[in-house]
Amino acid sequence: MTMLLLAAAAASGAPPMAVIDEKDVRREEPTPHGQIGMSTAYRISDAVPQPRRMEFRKRILHVGAAIGLHPIAHDEVYYVLSGTGDVTSDGETRKLTPGMAAYLYDGAVVGIRQTGTEPLALIISYPVMDKK
Repeated sequence: MTMLLLAAAAASGAPPMAVIDEKDVRREEPTPHGQIGMSTAYRISDAVPQPRRMEFRKRILHVGAAIGLHPIAHDEVYYVLSGTGDVTSDGETRKLTPGMAAYLYDGAVVGIRQTGTEPLALIISYPVMDKK
């Protein structure tokens, strides 16, 4: 059975899987969309060979940091690993805590701010837009 699955995968033409260790893609940088404080960025999908169709990132917003309000041209998900934050989409703001996700829609103006005493750790995922 395993040989059949391997043969089917090889015949599909799909690239082999990519395994990325977050320690290899970690960097300290200002937050995107306004540089409101500092963050630790893990640009996981940047290390994946082409072709790829999605962005998958981990970002830790340091105390007082925020990803500033910005329009998005795709659906996007912010998933909270630890800490607390306030997410905004088109003027509506909601509190996020660990285990919560904000699903944000194409065309919205969005942002997220760290609140509380500990950093806000997030997974951020969205599709890669076709370059035409």
